[in-house]
Amino acid sequence: MAGRFASRPTRTTVRGGEVAVPVPRQAVRADTGRVRDWVPDGPLDLGLVLGPLRRGPGDPTFRTTPDGSVWRTALTPAGPGTLRVRASGGGVRGEAWGPGAEWLLERLPELLGAADDPSAFVPRHRLVAMTWHRRPGLRLTRSGLVLESLIPSILEQKVTTDEAYRAWRLLVRKFGEPAPGPVPVPMHVMPGPRTWALIPSWEWHRAGVDNKRASTILRAVRVAGRLEEAAGMEPGAARARLELVPGVGPWTSAETVQRSHGAADEVTTGDLHLPRIVGWALGGDRDADDSVMLELLEPYAGQRHRAARLVLLSGRVPGRRAPKMPRWDIGAL
Repeated sequence: MAGRFASRPTRTTVRGGEVAVPVPRQAVRADTGRVRDWVPDGPLDLGLVLGPLRRGPGDPTFRTTPDGSVWRTALTPAGPGTLRVRASGGGVRGEAWGPGAEWLLERLPELLGAADDPSAFVPRHRLVAMTWHRRPGLRLTRSGLVLESLIPSILEQKVTTDEAYRAWRLLVRKFGEPAPGPVPVPMHVMPGPRTWALIPSWEWHRAGVDNKRASTILRAVRVAGRLEEAAGMEPGAARARLELVPGVGPWTSAETVQRSHGAADEVTTGDLHLPRIVGWALGGDRDADDSVMLELLEPYAGQRHRAARLVLLSGRVPGRRAPKMPRWDIGAL
């Protein structure tokens, strides 16, 4: 009965990185690939850690299965790969397939937050402290891959999340290659830079992507090598390099390095909803802007992104006072 009334993810908590990973009820598949076992040094919630890498429930690069596994695909420097992660005893087991398997397993600990230091975080608000207590398995993932977070972040510029998720889903399914390994459902690997560059204009249109966002992606993939080098930089320097690409601003660069670098202090500015959510949760101000949000997060200097995620995961949002942002399907024009 205890789990019967467990809260379900909302749009706000999902944005905070919450993904429901089923409690294992099925036998684990026997067709394993390359394997690595790793034991974290504290609580670890796979759904919270890997959730920010999912771009909507239909993301063809990310799946959870009834056996408690999280599956993801990635285009690594060594080639495409599929990774399956699941709890195993007191640790975590990763299995990988494809040319990128070794690369994915080598970086498995960082992907699961080994480079993150949650002990550096000190809650300064009751709401944050309560959420921190209820989510002890929160770690900040570090994918080590820039384009796989940059491109979907560009697709999310100035549109609803549903529109962005649809565009990502359609483009990856049509132009990405099938994922290697025994995937539970058809999955795909994100297209490489050259494939993105060769997508015809009408396919962007059919996916609902306007010319401004499509052009930004094309400019980014032309310098893909230089952008991927940013994975080895400090988050601030990485953001500066990303923002050299016309069309990539502070919002997009922050959303990217939060995932590629596990950047604990890179808070998203220029967002339509986040300042109001943080302002309402921490200061009772439903009309807060970026300056107010940053002032409220100042006590968390060095950990502002983690604090903002905990606010989102609390689920506390101001009541809606305006209609939802309209959806526009330019592909139907």
